Amino acid sequence: MNTKFFLIVLLFAASVSFFSSCDVKRSSNTGWDYNDEKTGGFEYVFYEEQETGPGLVLIEGGTFSMGRVEQDVLYDWSAFPKRVTVSSFYMDETEVTNVNYREYLFWLRRVFIDYPEVYKMALPDTLVWRSKLAFNEPYVELYFRHPAYQDYPVVGVNWLQASDYCAWRTDRVNELIMVREGLLYMDPTGQSGEENFNTESYLSGQYEGAVRDQMPDYDPNNEYRKVRMEDGIFLPKYRLPTEAEWEFASLGLVGNMLADERIFSEKIYPWNGHYIRVDDRSGFDTKDIGQIRANTMRGRGDYMGMAGALNDHSDITSNVKEYWPNDYGLYCMAGNVNEWVMDVFRPLTFEDNDDFRPFRGNVYKTQERDDEGNIAEKDSLGAIKYRNVSDDEAFNRRNYNTADNINYLDGDFESSLDYKNMDEASKENKDNTNSKRMYNSGKTQVGENGKPTYRGGVGMQSMIDNRQRVFKGGGWKDRAYWMSPGTRRYLDQSQARPDLGFRCAMHRVGGSQSMGQ
Repeated sequence: MNTKFFLIVLLFAASVSFFSSCDVKRSSNTGWDYNDEKTGGFEYVFYEEQETGPGLVLIEGGTFSMGRVEQDVLYDWSAFPKRVTVSSFYMDETEVTNVNYREYLFWLRRVFIDYPEVYKMALPDTLVWRSKLAFNEPYVELYFRHPAYQDYPVVGVNWLQASDYCAWRTDRVNELIMVREGLLYMDPTGQSGEENFNTESYLSGQYEGAVRDQMPDYDPNNEYRKVRMEDGIFLPKYRLPTEAEWEFASLGLVGNMLADERIFSEKIYPWNGHYIRVDDRSGFDTKDIGQIRANTMRGRGDYMGMAGALNDHSDITSNVKEYWPNDYGLYCMAGNVNEWVMDVFRPLTFEDNDDFRPFRGNVYKTQERDDEGNIAEKDSLGAIKYRNVSDDEAFNRRNYNTADNINYLDGDFESSLDYKNMDEASKENKDNTNSKRMYNSGKTQVGENGKPTYRGGVGMQSMIDNRQRVFKGGGWKDRAYWMSPGTRRYLDQSQARPDLGFRCAMHRVGGSQSMGQ
């Protein structure tokens, strides 16, 4: 009797499993089975959620008031508050360290041995430590290379170098995933020059590598295939965070959230309260009361406190995990070093930007194609080549009509249609002085010698242009004001500082919350 009952239960379970699996693997539109070569082989991937890449922390998104909450000591009015929404994303737990960046340089020198200029262009500028009236030569010689500083944030890296690092990191992480999944062999000696693993080159069929196994193909015309984006194996690109993402993550308002979407208090810094020291309301050990929460300058000439009681423990930068993390688990979102973000600087960005995923800096690109419409051959470094979208390609679109949208709605005369029309007029009549003055109206006047004179004096002009990138967070040589997440400064994308580093971010695909929550 028991045996018969067991068989009935087993058959029932098997039938339920069979029919439920058929429902999952069958198209709700056509009724055709997925993942079956008999019905053509269209594949349906059973995908749970995004894998968290190395070094990253999930930042659950939401709405917040972006902008300055501290007094505007500079009176520049460039960060007035605005309600925006940031999608969930990933961000590095810490700033990129010296040893992280040296790993990158080592790979560049090993792989691009025939292109030494690639390695040289990626080197951080150690001369940023020099100051005309200070003895900082030891940092020039030792800070980046000595193991004592290996877990300190890398500095002297400009915005372009930081962006290149993010792209390199994307490919190394995805390559290791391919090795882990048994699809490629680890093959460091086989990668040289253009024959290095590049995610986009692989997806376009322009990289083979040391193949260990291939994906089975349900298409009856093929037995095996390469990995596709539809498989969900590759992670999205590492990149710099947008200004909105960085500010949202730094504030960590998730720690101030009560039920029913209520925030019980605003923050000036990435921690609760209006003080840069640990106080008796912070929930810390008694021994920590009075300690400074971030690596910053306390006052004129005071970078570390007094001997025997070094309050912030660091004269320059410090270990990236030296201080307490914020409510997202992110370290040094205030102090230590400032950090690059993706955005191009404009004083009134917060007034112009969208209120959903705000960002200024879009230059839309597309992959280069050959005459037959195929993706063009990768470049000498193994990367797929891109170009700006042409105006003809953007014609009749409602969401954009040109590639470069950095200047869109920025209030600058030179980005307006009137300026473009005057630009054309000046080209048609280059020798006409009135035309030249029309071309430069609102900014410059052309003198009799043909050289422009700028408002504010001969040869002077605004420092704000499309090369100026935002950085945030405050650093070891800044006053506490700059540690407020809403404050913002800018620097030319090709320049660097001894108190400026970066961390990477990544887009989150799918749901905004982790399934583990």
